[in-house]
Amino acid sequence: MQESNLPEQNVFATTLNQIREYDPCEDGWEKLLSGLNKTAPDNEILPIRRILEINGLNDTLWSLRVFGNQHKREFRLFAIWCAKQVKHLMTDQRSLDVLDVAEKYANGQAAEQELTTAWGAAETAALAAGAAAGAAAGAAAQDAQSSELLRMIDCIESGTKYEI
Repeated sequence: MQESNLPEQNVFATTLNQIREYDPCEDGWEKLLSGLNKTAPDNEILPIRRILEINGLNDTLWSLRVFGNQHKREFRLFAIWCAKQVKHLMTDQRSLDVLDVAEKYANGQAAEQELTTAWGAAETAALAAGAAAGAAAGAAAQDAQSSELLRMIDCIESGTKYEI
């Protein structure tokens, strides 16, 4: 992995070189470079907020892979928050139960086996329900997810514990 000039604190950021290591899709990559007025990757600090402004939510979430296990708790809680925004569409209790177990797991209050068991039950429920509700919910949740991602970034940058 290439050396970067990332700040040690206060800015939740990556670099174009770090993103490039993960082989981003061509369209998203070109959009990001264009939005930054660049033609090639570099090690300049690139705030995650800026990626969200230029490329939108999906590409920003994809780019978070550069952090590996760093901020894993926050990323897991953000995913749980997203799922909770559409829980009114979840009609099977197993789907609701996994949200609680996943949040406990993210906060160190549940074992991995508990999460695995709850996830398996929720997956069975989801397969039974089909994909129609998921597609509708996904479209409706984009704006809320972008706002919550910015809140998560604020917490990381300020050193405040991210809670959902």
